[in-house]
Order: sequence, then C-alpha cells, then structure tokens
Amino acid sequence: MSREQMRAADADRQLVADQLKSALEEGWLDLGEYDERLQRAYAARTYGDLDRLLTDLPNAAPVVPAPPQAVAVPAESATRSWLAHVWGPYLRAAAFFTLIWAAGSFFSTDSDASSYWPVWILAPWGVLALLRTVSGLIQGEPRKHAAAEAHRQLLREHRQERKRVYRQAIAAGELPPNPTKDQRKAFIAEATRRGDLAPKPRLPEQ
Repeated sequence: MSREQMRAADADRQLVADQLKSALEEGWLDLGEYDERLQRAYAARTYGDLDRLLTDLPNAAPVVPAPPQAVAVPAESATRSWLAHVWGPYLRAAAFFTLIWAAGSFFSTDSDASSYWPVWILAPWGVLALLRTVSGLIQGEPRKHAAAEAHRQLLREHRQERKRVYRQAIAAGELPPNPTKDQRKAFIAEATRRGDLAPKPRLPEQ
C-alpha cells in the first residue's frame, strides 16, 4: 500500500470515528457500544468493514473509497522524463554501436575499418528523434506521457490491493484456494460494489 493510500485509509477511519462519536453524543450508542465499534474501526481492513459499523445509525454517511487521483507531475520533470523516453534508446544504441566500431577499429589492420560506419544508422535515427522531439513538445506529449506513467503506477497499486483482497477472501473462505477466472471476476465486482476494493483506475481524459 502506498503512502497516499495509507493516509486515505487513516482519514477514512477518522471519519468513521467522528461519526461514532456523534452517535454517542446523540444517544444512539452507549459507551460500551461506542468503544467496541471504535476499536473495530481502527482494526478495519476494508471499506466494507467500516461501512458495517454505520449501517444502523441514522444520518451516518457511508464510507466510499475515493477514485484514485493521479499525482501531479511538474512540467519540467515531465519534460525531462519524456525526453529520456524519446532519446534513451537512441543514446544506448549509439553507445553500443560505437563500442563495436571502436573494438573493430582497434583490432583491424584495414584502414577502411576506421571509418565511423555507425553514422549510417545513427544519423537518420537522430533526425527522426529530433523531429519527434519538436512535434511532441508542440503537441504536449510530455504531459500525456507523465499521465500515462502515473496511470500505470496506479494500476500496479490496484493489482497489489486486489491480490491482498483475494488472499483475505481465501483465508475467510469466501473464495476457493484456486478460483477460476469467472469466480475472480464475480468476486471483484462484488468487492467493488461493497466498497471493499476501489474501482480500477481509468486513464484521465487527455
């Protein structure tokens, strides 16, 4: 679980604790029930666990997982990352071909072998990379690339959380040890509906 997810979970537990305190002050809970539910709130592992503490209380707002938000990336950092994405393969290839050329020139006695043949590969590739750089900067490609990278990170975190929910369900007997694909899909749909699992992140509109 990422730091952002941990902070969100703590905030949700605090929200439930505040609603339980209000219910205690309004007389809907006695002190014993309040203490018990408060302990269960701070031990809760899923949104469903939190929601079950509030279902019988009037005016209690359900705890709904907020859709994951992409982390804002500074424009300068996004541009550097995108330029590394565009030029990284070119620079690695240049280093590789240059190393081969240098080794061949060192061990060869043929004077023609000293001519820098990688230029025939690197020159057209470099022109294409330069054209892509110019057009990409004009069309805002660094921002789109940063958004896609942030989305992939959210997907990785969602997969980790989904695996945790799987393990918890198998331990509780809600799923067999080796569930089928259909069983997994049905379980995830139900867990998302209950609020035990956040919806799958979607790539924001460009």
